[in-house]
Order: sequence, then C-alpha cells, then structure tokens
Amino acid sequence: MIAKLRGLLDSVSMNNLIIDVNGVGYLVTASGRTIDRIGQIGDQVTLYIEMHVREDQMSLFGFIDEHEQDWFKLLSTVQGVGAKAALAILSVIPPEQLPVVIASQDKDMIRRADGVGPKLAMRIVTELKDKVGDMSLGQSATANDTGAVVSSAPATGDAPALDTGAAGDAVSALVNLGYARADAFSAVAKVNKEHEGNADLSTLIRDGLKELSA
Repeated sequence: MIAKLRGLLDSVSMNNLIIDVNGVGYLVTASGRTIDRIGQIGDQVTLYIEMHVREDQMSLFGFIDEHEQDWFKLLSTVQGVGAKAALAILSVIPPEQLPVVIASQDKDMIRRADGVGPKLAMRIVTELKDKVGDMSLGQSATANDTGAVVSSAPATGDAPALDTGAAGDAVSALVNLGYARADAFSAVAKVNKEHEGNADLSTLIRDGLKELSA
C-alpha cells in the first residue's frame, strides 16, 4: 500500500502529476488545489496518497496535505461520490471552507464542482452535516490568510441552530439579497458570537451586511 510519495515533480497535466521516485514515475491524479500548489517541474515534492486497487487497474490519488486527504475520504463515503467527484469538489472548495458549506447546507456551492448535480449535492450536504459537526451560530466563522472561511471553535450544544429563530431568518434574508448561503452563514455566525447569542433579527442582518461588505 502506497501512503506517501516523495520525489521530483516530472510533469503536470490538467488532472495528473508524474512523480519521479528514484527513476520510477508514478502517475498521480490530484485536485486543482494540489496541482496549483505542488511547485515547479524538477522540484522535490511530497504527496499524501490514497491508492485504489481494482482487478484491472491501480489508481493513485495525491494530496498536498493531510487535511485535503481526510476530506477526500469523507466525501467518498457519500453514495454516488467517486474519486473523480470528490476531487472536483476539492478543486472548487478549499477544505477549510467545506465545514461551513456543509453546515449551511449550501447546495449551490457544491454544485459548482464538475459532474455534481442537484441530487448529489443535496445528498452530500445532508449526509455529511452530522459527520462534520452541527455547526451553530454560537461558534466563530472567520476568514484565514487565503480568504477561505474557516470554523475556529467546536459547536456547543446550547447555542441556537442555524435554521431556527432570528439566526435562521437572518441567513435567509442575506441569501435573498444575493449572498451565497455559506457566506451569509459565516457572517451571521460571527455577529451572533460578538453579541453572545443575544442579537435580534435586525442586528443580525445589519451587522451581517457589514461583515459581508468588509
């Protein structure tokens, strides 16, 4: 079982890499994120590997970091999500943003991935919501240095759920104004935390808009 490859980057195509390890070239399929970050031809590189073996084929899937690999494995647990679809999702949504996308049930964001239709997108956000944790508006959702939305704290059972009360209404209002559901979710989450869960609807919408326009 191949778990990691370290060698020279021999060539790069749209979806594949060839890694030269002591003169042996390994063909590795990767996400756009990994391909963009892997480096230049001739560089010494390291990839985390998932190896799939069938009767007539052995396929290697490579990841720039273990976080992306973990998400590949989690996405692959959903019925109908094969390796190709999982990599397509990781190519358009950074792993750091996927918890927010799934917790906010943002099917449209998932559908941006090639080959992912509305039914599969719905299945992904539905089946994975509990697996990634029931993110609530009591937790912080901020942007990291790359601009990706990340969750910075575990969910708390006493915090109000996204789809209830003023919080849910605020998210719906921002979505109706044209903002992506995941972005609206993150903005309302941050405002709610700043007000210790006591903000009313108008405050959540007003301050949420400020966050989205910042």
